[in-house]
Amino acid sequence: MYSVCVSTPERLIEATRELLWERGYVGTSPKAILQRAGAGQGSMYHHFTGKPDLALAAIRRTAEELRATAEAVLGGPGTPYERVEAYLRREREVLRGCPVGRLTMDPDVVASDALRAPVDETLDWLRERLAGIVEEGQGLGEFGPALDGEEIAATIVATVQGGYVLARASGSTAAFDAGVRGLLSLLAPRSPAAGNSPIPNKA
Repeated sequence: MYSVCVSTPERLIEATRELLWERGYVGTSPKAILQRAGAGQGSMYHHFTGKPDLALAAIRRTAEELRATAEAVLGGPGTPYERVEAYLRREREVLRGCPVGRLTMDPDVVASDALRAPVDETLDWLRERLAGIVEEGQGLGEFGPALDGEEIAATIVATVQGGYVLARASGSTAAFDAGVRGLLSLLAPRSPAAGNSPIPNKA
């Protein structure tokens, strides 16, 4: 339950975010939201038009947070490879799954253009951001010129999202970690002195 110092709309949004991550849209009932938020009965309809409106606010907040978290790493210091590596290795709650990626498996979210839009926009942004970093690395000679930035970006996103699924299925982060190591070994920077031979990944 949230502190009464936090505004009721904020408590409702944060509670809905958590419940969507844990239970999905159908499992997130208005009653469960009110209980988690510590809000009075009827407060949802005082601040929002209903569950879909509140869910949209929650999904937008989650999408914004994912972008900010990813950008903090992708826009940070280091070479293009080091920034991609930092993104792949950043701390995650792997066994809970991706709070945005899991929404793509929720039929009620996918069926709604409004609810799906923040998810699509965020994943599109992530692919574009990663593609730009790969192309930046190609300009510096860090990545091979034959690589397609958009395809590599899609592979990175697929590795992360697929890694979440495999980790949850096995109850272990090992599959996620293995996917990250494998992808990083394929992307390892090329050494001009070694005739474009890949540098072993020592991370």
